[in-house]
Amino acid sequence: MKKTIHDLQNSEMPLVCLTAYTAPLASLIDTHCDLILVGDSVSMVLYGEDSTQKADIPMMIRHGRAVTKAAHTAFVVVDMPYGSYETDKITALQNAQHIMDETGCDSVKLEGGQAQAETIAYLTQNDIPVMGHIGLLPQSVSDVKDYKVQGRELDSAKQLMTDAKAVEEAGAFSVVIEAVPEPLAAAITASISIPTIGIGASNACDGQILVSEDMLGLSLGRPPKFVKQYAQLNDSINDSIETYANEVRTRSFPAIENTYKETKKKTA
Repeated sequence: MKKTIHDLQNSEMPLVCLTAYTAPLASLIDTHCDLILVGDSVSMVLYGEDSTQKADIPMMIRHGRAVTKAAHTAFVVVDMPYGSYETDKITALQNAQHIMDETGCDSVKLEGGQAQAETIAYLTQNDIPVMGHIGLLPQSVSDVKDYKVQGRELDSAKQLMTDAKAVEEAGAFSVVIEAVPEPLAAAITASISIPTIGIGASNACDGQILVSEDMLGLSLGRPPKFVKQYAQLNDSINDSIETYANEVRTRSFPAIENTYKETKKKTA
């Protein structure tokens, strides 16, 4: 059965969430996860960009459609990319409707708390399910050095509490909390009724999400502190490619079993 917002909000177990940008990976994740996020991190993970700001609507639609086709159980959320919702709520609604219509996804996600509450409310009032995102906001970061823990100072912690409540009151069905200390994540989770999905926000949240390539050991560079790598697929893939290259150069591939035979001629 396809997961619904009701299922997510009433789950007795922590919600399991991962990103996906392709149909093959989405098909694997779909078996195990409650929610799949087609994140704007696709611009960095698959396209080698240095910021999520390089994602655009066509990119999100291409990958969102691929994931939605492959996910038959998990709830699918597609990120609204940088520049697609900040200008005004009318534009945000048009872009959200376009993304949902073209991908068939179940929801969109946008970054920002109190500052985006009016837009979130407008979308939800127009039947667009919205997942919020507070804490570290990657779309606001143009340099990787600025990816820092949020809410360590009293004022910023109070603002994040305000952001969480504003997102909830605006009608978001859930909110991602990124890169905040455990006590603050716990306090936010206890203060709102919608599920909190943590990424670098401790197990005090109602669920967890990671970039799949990070947890599978497929990313370039060193993963963030909050990532646990459950596999080292970079090494496995490298070894496989090396073996293939050697076999091609020694002509041991393709072997007989990989080669088509001449069709036998029929005799009169």
